[in-house]
Amino acid sequence: MSVFGKLFGGGGKGGKGPSPQDAIQKLRDTEEMLAKKQDFLEKKIDQELMTAKKNGTKNKRAALQALKRKKRYENQLNQIDGTLSTIEFQREALENANTNTEVLKNMGFAAKAMKAAHENMDIDKVDDLMQDITEQQELAQEISDAISKPVGFGEEFDDDELLAELDELEQEELDKNLLEIGGTEDAHLPNVPSTSLPSRPAKEDEDKDDMDDLQRWAMEAM
Repeated sequence: MSVFGKLFGGGGKGGKGPSPQDAIQKLRDTEEMLAKKQDFLEKKIDQELMTAKKNGTKNKRAALQALKRKKRYENQLNQIDGTLSTIEFQREALENANTNTEVLKNMGFAAKAMKAAHENMDIDKVDDLMQDITEQQELAQEISDAISKPVGFGEEFDDDELLAELDELEQEELDKNLLEIGGTEDAHLPNVPSTSLPSRPAKEDEDKDDMDDLQRWAMEAM
């Protein structure tokens, strides 16, 4: 019989052992019970310590008995600490084993699903299918290229002839402009005004007046 079977009362040959979830829950319950026992012992230790202090000078016998009880409680507390460590280690190991079991179970389920998905697949058929897809894509691209090319509906033009025709049109336009410029020579021009512009005083008259004034001033000075 396994350790789990002995601990949790597992059956013999035909008996079914506890599930990991049940075992983990029982270990947690045990931890909780021992934690409560710890709290109880810690309170008893404090009480015995107070009793020993209270009777230390008055009643040494009572004080010694209190210290002895305190030591027993401390030993029990140490035992519980060790038991809790063992149970915690066992619970963590069981939880890890349960997790690994679930992971492997799910991985096996996924492997079976993948196998079922690939059961009706033939690698040769897959290659043929991918080749057909590639050919259809190439054909679709050729069709798109053919549709996108400009079409002339059967008419083809010579670029040299078109350029020559364009030069002729430009020359005709140039000749037309030159004829329009030549025709302006016979156009009616405005008449010259018949009235003369107002005359300005001659500069020589101004200079002569200045000389007369200078001579007159010189004669008076003599």
